Amino acid sequence: MKDSPVNLLLKELIYFDKSSATSVYIQIAQQIINAIQRGYLKEGMALPGTRTFSQLLHIHRNTVVAVYEELAAQGWVEILPNKGTFVLFPKPKTAKIKAISNQVEDAYRYPKTNGFPFQTSFHLVPTVSFSNAKYHLNDGQPDLRLHPIHEFSKWYSASMKRKSLITKWSSSSKAKYSTFENQLCNFLNATRGFHITPNNLVSTRSTEMSLYVISRLLIRRKDVVLVGNLSNYNANMIFQEVGADIKTIPTDTNGLDVNYIEKHFTKGKIRCVYVCSNRDYPTTNCLSAERRLQLLYLAKKYQFAIIEDDFDYDFQLEGSAMLPMASSDANGVVIYLGKLGQSLFPSFQTGFVVAPENLILEAKNYIQILDKQGDLIQEQLLSELIYEGEIHRLLKKNTIIYKRRRDYAFDCLKHYFNDVIKIKKPSGGLALWIEFNPSISLVQFAEQALNWDVFLPKTILYQDRNTCAIRFGYGHFNEEEIEIVVSRLKQAYDAIK
Repeated sequence: MKDSPVNLLLKELIYFDKSSATSVYIQIAQQIINAIQRGYLKEGMALPGTRTFSQLLHIHRNTVVAVYEELAAQGWVEILPNKGTFVLFPKPKTAKIKAISNQVEDAYRYPKTNGFPFQTSFHLVPTVSFSNAKYHLNDGQPDLRLHPIHEFSKWYSASMKRKSLITKWSSSSKAKYSTFENQLCNFLNATRGFHITPNNLVSTRSTEMSLYVISRLLIRRKDVVLVGNLSNYNANMIFQEVGADIKTIPTDTNGLDVNYIEKHFTKGKIRCVYVCSNRDYPTTNCLSAERRLQLLYLAKKYQFAIIEDDFDYDFQLEGSAMLPMASSDANGVVIYLGKLGQSLFPSFQTGFVVAPENLILEAKNYIQILDKQGDLIQEQLLSELIYEGEIHRLLKKNTIIYKRRRDYAFDCLKHYFNDVIKIKKPSGGLALWIEFNPSISLVQFAEQALNWDVFLPKTILYQDRNTCAIRFGYGHFNEEEIEIVVSRLKQAYDAIK
């Protein structure tokens, strides 16, 4: 039997590597499928018995059983008790639709354009750009190399094995509050000075999703939304998409100029004000305590909402982060947006909204439409990381690293660019605000930097009549990389001067 044509063919065709990450039975099954597809094994052919096959390839008989079960599950073989295993060739489950008219070939190519009108959105044109340059700057993203991969593989595996997980996913009933909602609520009360319950909280996939949902609930077409004259482009795109009338407010070293609001607007004319909680985006300036109190007073007086985006709370490098305005909001005028787990891989991060209970109830209804499934594994994992204190410990460890990188980037920029830039050291965040004096063409600067293998995306360049600046994200670079990038940027700068 070992010398039968099928056996000789299998022995010649099949090769497997026991050191591969792919299981041996999968490797063998894939090669048998390939042989069937190429016509080496015809439909109806009998494959060798499990004992013969195991001797043929010098593998355990259980491995052969697994191979045949895998092939049968995919429909490539039929296992008949007391008769053997026979090759099948799966028939196509769908038939091609015959074309009408003379354009027969067009029916088998998917169309590039639709045959019906639809509404395009100028505001949602993607801002992401790509480059093959070795070094990419960004607006202040964390270094994913600091993510504790080995620890997380254990934590994630443990979460997956929780017996209660399947029950939660398949259950049609829901507890009033999940463990994750309670843990996140406790965490925010301890770190942000809140006094909230899960009624005041909803989790989302990201801060952008949080802002989108809130904007849909809060803003109607032509409603006035106030933002800083230099503001977060993602937030502006969301506001524009919901039809807001965006008005810009001057900013200075103390953040948003609240006096300007009082001088130029009246009660009922403003729908909401978008403000960054700890550090203004992109300038890294902090909104002063006096202006925070003044803005809360105006919100009550003029009856507008404050959207407080605390996008970089996790990266407070010196002293304590300033408590958000939402922690002292007694009038229900502040909607607080944040993110948990910014030092983790993006798939483990979660956004959240803190607001009065009636708004949160409406937001949860919206989330049920957009993201009904949710991610129970992520919630289980984050709940345990909060409860065990791992989130806090990870933040402490990374804060030391990022502080060292901030200081090194600051010193490098001062050394290489000397008096041609204006720069200050922020108390936190993962970006530096670099102003050029005298002004240069930032577009030419970015083009020249590409010659030195450094990519500056357009979203970090800020240039108009009064501004010539770059938001320089340093967090994803180590010190050696910071030195290389800054030195190459100086060479690019010299080339255009």
